[in-house]
Amino acid sequence: MVVSMMQIIFEIPDTANIKEKRRVIKSIIQKTRQRFRLSAAEVDLQDSLSFCQIGAALVSNSRSHGESVLQKAFNMIETENPIRIQDMKIHSEEF
Repeated sequence: MVVSMMQIIFEIPDTANIKEKRRVIKSIIQKTRQRFRLSAAEVDLQDSLSFCQIGAALVSNSRSHGESVLQKAFNMIETENPIRIQDMKIHSEEF
């Protein structure tokens, strides 16, 4: 069993308030869950007005498959949303 994980830190420019930030984050997480069947959540920087950290995970039987799915999810997040990526990491653990 392989667990592949992704962490993304990004900036949401021109955010006026926390409510607007939450709307953008909720949309990103929802799209990611629906299209790629990943577990995803906002994991840190909840009190920051313009920065966010989300994590996503996938269980599969292949490291290459898990990391490929996460890379596709990252590409979707980066291209379809008005955000600026600050950092991104993909890591897999075998159990």
